[in-house]
Amino acid sequence: MTSRERFITTINGGEPDRPPVFANFTPQVAKKMSDHLGLPYEKPLDSMLSTRISHTNLLNHLGNDAVGTASIAPKNNPTIYHPDGSITNEYGMIFKEIGLYTEYLDYPLKHAETEADIENYKFPDPFAEGRYDDVDYKVSTFKKDYGIIADLETAIFETSWYLTGLEKFFMDMMLEPPYLNKLLDTVMNLHLEIGKEQIRRGADMIWAGDDFGGQNSMLMDPVQWRQIFKPRMKYMFEEFRKVNPNIKIAWHTCGSVVDIIPDLIEIGLDILNPLQPLAKYMTPEHLKNEWGKDLMFFGGICVQELMPNGTPQQIKDEVKRRVEILGKGGGYILAPAHNVQDDTSVENVLAFFEAVNEL
Repeated sequence: MTSRERFITTINGGEPDRPPVFANFTPQVAKKMSDHLGLPYEKPLDSMLSTRISHTNLLNHLGNDAVGTASIAPKNNPTIYHPDGSITNEYGMIFKEIGLYTEYLDYPLKHAETEADIENYKFPDPFAEGRYDDVDYKVSTFKKDYGIIADLETAIFETSWYLTGLEKFFMDMMLEPPYLNKLLDTVMNLHLEIGKEQIRRGADMIWAGDDFGGQNSMLMDPVQWRQIFKPRMKYMFEEFRKVNPNIKIAWHTCGSVVDIIPDLIEIGLDILNPLQPLAKYMTPEHLKNEWGKDLMFFGGICVQELMPNGTPQQIKDEVKRRVEILGKGGGYILAPAHNVQDDTSVENVLAFFEAVNEL
């Protein structure tokens, strides 16, 4: 099967010759893999989702079966890199890259209290010139050979707290100040328009997400999630399918989220990602046995311990084990459970793709 045939067969519930692969790298990993393979280094795209949509030629060379794309920052409002190392993106968020991770330095809506505070804030324009240049390029260049996964940033929860700060946002979910629903709906509608436009331009799958889980449980009471986020996600799914009834919807939510998986199925989710392996109750056996008839799976290869600390053979063995469980009967996209981080060696990255070739 070709990469595209393999991907389309899978997201339509069929069983391909092997599960399609879609891995992502941080820039540091992409650089060392490019150097190792003697390939030109592709600089990351200017997007909140750069690590999920960049380094396409490298990833295709290694064995990805799909290509990631997303909205990018327009030319009139690009990401700004300051002399002190801090970064301001088009949302007005200020952060700094520290080691492997991003540290937020300031939150532009940290004092928000009223609806007017949200109405008066300048949010990105979903239809700004150049926003979909990457989408158009990827669809025209790669769709004949690869699946097209359109990423949708952090759809509701995470973008909201990136703007207010996490502590304030958690407190305000309990206190319900006047600005809260206005912010949630503004963020939701912004990403909804971006998602709909990517579907119109040729995406096979829309991949949205918010991290609702921690290592051992959800970050909020499931009752609260059902009150605040479930109806908004349901609305987004319905609106996506008005544009294309056949669009497949994947949702990225890290951590232990078993409490809400039945809800996600209820509101029409097709594919669950990233299947964080070390999170409580997120074992492949449990996921497949409980929800494999109603849900497809995407991810599942551990980037917390296995990829950085395992041996190449351990990685190969785990890839094959996951495929045997989650890929049985189809409906599984093989991928690391997050972007491969710089603590993972070249040898271990190659082992992941070698395991795919051996399937």
